[in-house]
Amino acid sequence: MKILSLFILLISFSVTAATQTILALGDSLTEGYQLSREEAYPALIETKLKEKKYDIKVINGGVSGATTASGLKRLDWYLKSKPSIMILALGANDGLRGFKLTETKKNLEAVIVKAQGRGIRILLAGMKMPTNYGEPYRADFEKLFIELSKKYDLAFMPFLLEGVAGVASLNIQDGIHPNPKGQVIIAGNLIKYLEPLL
Repeated sequence: MKILSLFILLISFSVTAATQTILALGDSLTEGYQLSREEAYPALIETKLKEKKYDIKVINGGVSGATTASGLKRLDWYLKSKPSIMILALGANDGLRGFKLTETKKNLEAVIVKAQGRGIRILLAGMKMPTNYGEPYRADFEKLFIELSKKYDLAFMPFLLEGVAGVASLNIQDGIHPNPKGQVIIAGNLIKYLEPLL
């Protein structure tokens, strides 16, 4: 009887230990602006990966209006959940507000270094700026994500809103934030980059 109890305990422990936590650190695009939490891509990723038999939990660390600086400040709180993987999807608000790219890069780099220091695997999601921000700024903004992905050997999705940005039917009325259909596309795209990390 004692042997059976011990076996059950070991099985229970192995199942619990196998659960992986993914942190999606981002802004309103991650939070699911004007949507329910269940409609935002972190929840959709969790559902889709569980359907594929992954033992997974995804934390939605998206906050509307978040910048790379505020994301860095919030990181310690989320690290308490001990994620093994992080989707880093910050920078859009820095760009839209015209922040100095050196500061944006510095903040993202600090997030990356802190996360990697905890053994967390990172999927960096790049962003792009609208055309009215001028070509030099737009090009340099996109380039900083590429440079960071190479420097720190990160899994890299070049554009978080790939296939969604600029498509009216996939965004809410503001034309910026994805609607439920757009979030489904984002989740599907992200999973392609996430699965090799699992």
